[in-house]
Amino acid sequence: MTEAGLGHAPPQSPMNLLIVEDNRDIAANIADYLEPKGHRLDFAYDGVQGLALARSAEFDAIVLDLTLPRLDGIELCRQLRAERRTTPVIMLTARDQLDDKLLGFGVGADDYLVKPFSVKELEARLLALLNRLHPAEQATALQVADLSFNHQTLEVSRAGVPIELNPIQRKLLHYLMQESPRVVKRAQLEQRVWGDHPPDKDILRTHIYSLRNAIDKPFEQRLLHTVHGVGYRLAEKEAE
Repeated sequence: MTEAGLGHAPPQSPMNLLIVEDNRDIAANIADYLEPKGHRLDFAYDGVQGLALARSAEFDAIVLDLTLPRLDGIELCRQLRAERRTTPVIMLTARDQLDDKLLGFGVGADDYLVKPFSVKELEARLLALLNRLHPAEQATALQVADLSFNHQTLEVSRAGVPIELNPIQRKLLHYLMQESPRVVKRAQLEQRVWGDHPPDKDILRTHIYSLRNAIDKPFEQRLLHTVHGVGYRLAEKEAE
């Protein structure tokens, strides 16, 4: 990425970030710069903790140190990609060798920043990366009828009424809204949420039931429809 590219970062929007960095001074420096700008940050100080957090919640991006205790950044990134998790990853390292960069890209990292680095540059790279990977989602919230999902803030509302969802419900809703009004097969939803290790088939049904209660039950019009024997569809009208 060129310096000119960094100078044309998109307008700032709140990001939900996971920072996996064992140097607490660096982590604090990142927090001091990004949190006052409205970005939401979670921190992990070793690779095992970072992997657990990355698996348990949705993040717009992960800032990942290469050398971490307990589980290094290369192996952490490798495991995330093996689980089909596509969260963008920017790797941080004190090493500036081509082989290290190629190794990071080889396991699925999206960008690379060498220490010491400017936190301002880190923010610019994050914004540019998200804008490049998800241009449509950066530009606007997803909308189906009066149901709205803001990709940046993770806020969901219907007819202006805020709706609280857990991470799995948000993943399901996000995918259903992206595909609307098409029918999404059960297997597609399971793959999107749980990767290659889907749970018992009743688990998806349970999460769909709770999602329907949250987005449909308080309102007159039903949006989440079951297509029996196939999957689910989010739309104003049921399929013919």
